[in-house]
This record gives sequence, structure tokens and C-alpha cells, in this order.
Amino acid sequence: MSNNQSIEPACPLPMTEKKTVQLAHGGGGRLMQQLIRDVFVRSFGDPLSTHLHDGATWPVSEGTLAFTTDSYVVQPLFFPGGDIGSLAVHGTVNDLAMCGAKPLWLSAGFILEEGLAMETLQRIVDSMARAAKEAGVSIVTGDTKVVDKGKGDGIFINTAGIGVVPPGVKIGPQQIVPGDAILVSGDLGSHGVAVLSVREGLSFAGNIVSDSAPLHRVVADLLAAGIEIHCLRDLTRGGLASALNEIASASGMTLSIDERTIFVQNEVQGACEVLGLDPLYVANEGRFVAFVPRADAERALTIMRNHAVARKASLVGEAGSRGSSPVMLKTVLGTHRILDLLSGEQLPRIC
Repeated sequence: MSNNQSIEPACPLPMTEKKTVQLAHGGGGRLMQQLIRDVFVRSFGDPLSTHLHDGATWPVSEGTLAFTTDSYVVQPLFFPGGDIGSLAVHGTVNDLAMCGAKPLWLSAGFILEEGLAMETLQRIVDSMARAAKEAGVSIVTGDTKVVDKGKGDGIFINTAGIGVVPPGVKIGPQQIVPGDAILVSGDLGSHGVAVLSVREGLSFAGNIVSDSAPLHRVVADLLAAGIEIHCLRDLTRGGLASALNEIASASGMTLSIDERTIFVQNEVQGACEVLGLDPLYVANEGRFVAFVPRADAERALTIMRNHAVARKASLVGEAGSRGSSPVMLKTVLGTHRILDLLSGEQLPRIC
């Protein structure tokens, strides 16, 4: 062997310092423990760091438990106004809020792709930790799996959440009665357009930022004020139009809304026109629709508008007895059209 040749020692054990995710990070051994300790525990802190168990237990106060789970596969991972980490927390918190629950605890399951940069993972986990702290919830248990390079698209996140619904609160489509006011908490379409703009490398006039945000404090204030909430729904995939169709189907009502009372930012409207999208079907991650008695509508709007996330809340329509179509839209021209469910999805991979 020549003197200028170097020998690289081969070792079957993985190095402990890695800048990318390795398959061994999901193998249950030393690297996995290091990942849990140095990434997840470092960001999420207590109570996760004191348990490190497969589950978490807490006593339940008076009320009804609410439980939800969701998975997040958004692409790109980072977008104006958020990222897959904050989105996972907001989405789960909001699902609980739509039940009238106070969100308390979340779990976080990570499907990581081999080769994902540790810097990227840390950035996402730190974002989740900030979002959880701001929402007043704890990430108390979790799981990590690693898949082969090319089979995971970077990172997928599954979250589950538990909350408590106050005594006497019962929210759902079956509670809607004819004459109920339909309230929308703000402008529509910014999340879907923000994600699409980064994904496709598009540039639109103005600063279009995702509306991703927690909604539970708005709901809590409505309930605390004695507003009789009959139904709530966050306007995620399929937007307002799809949410109303689902509610109409479950309630047996016809829902009528007025396009002139629905707010869409000019920049979002312009982007949708260029892309051939209808903003009523574009996803949101920080907006919801509420059904309340007509007598409570103005008071409910005042409460909603006290929150930045619902500053542009408006009364957009009312519920009525079932007619020929489940959801009817009165256009700005004064004509009427049916808002039906889309046969496909306008914008995949947005949550």
C-alpha cells in the first residue's frame, strides 16, 4: 500500500452526530434516544421530558372529553405565515375548538424521511413548540418513525388532541334551526394561495400570508358570554363552500349566503382569478363558520371582532328549511347559484 493512501475505518455503529436523519434514528437504539432528547425534549420540554413513556395520563375535570386526530402532509414545508409544524398544532387545536372544547394536550407523531436535514427538523419542532405555548396546550407524548430516502417527502406529522367541553355545551349540525344566522370569522382563501404561491414559485401583488392561527379563544369567549352556538366548523380543505355543504347534508337544512358580505382580500381575489380558482373553495387554516340564533348574531360578531384572528367577522347568511338545493349563493349581481361540492380538490397538499 502506498504511503499517500489513507484508510477510512468502517464501523457498523452509526455516528452519534448527524446533520441529516438516518434510518437508525427510527430504530429504537442510541440514535433514536439522542433524537428524542436533543430535538423533541429540548423543544417541547415538560411534561414530555419527565415521562418519556408511550402514553400520558391526566385527571379529567368536570365536563365532556373531546378527542381529535389529524395528519399533515403540506408541501412546501415552509410558507408565508407558517410551516408544517405550526400548522399541525393550529389544526388540532381548532378541531377541538369546533367541538366547543378547551384544548389541553396534544400528541405528535413524526414520519421522517432519511436524509432530512436536522436543521430543518429542529426548525419545525421549535415552531410546533412556540405554537403550542402560544395556544396554551402541552405536547405530552409522541412517536417517531424513519422511512427510506425517497419515500417520505421530508416529513409528515400526525397530531392528536384532547380537550374538555364545558357542561351543557352541545355543538353540531343537528342543533341548527331555521332562521339561524351564519357567521364567518374573517377573510377567505389566503392560506391556500400563500401555500400555492411558494409551491409553484408564483409572485402576486401584495403580501399574501397564510391565516393559520388558533381559534379556541374566540370560541371560549363566545361561550363565556352565553352565546348559544348551534354549530361550528373550521374552513380547511374545500373552504367555506365545502364546509357549508357538509353541514347542510348533516342538518337537513338549506343554507343561503350572500356573496356581498363575504370578504376576500383583493390580492387573494386577483390571484384566484389568474389561477382559475374560486376563493369560496380555497382552504383556510384560521377561519371558521358559526351558526347562532339570529338574536345573538350582532353580539357574537362584536365578541369575535375583539380577536385579531376574527377582526373581519361578518354575517353572511341564514339557515332555512330544506329546499331544492342544500347551499345557495346570492351573487354580487343579485342572481342565485348553487354552491355544490367539487368532484376533486383544487389545491392538494395544503394541510
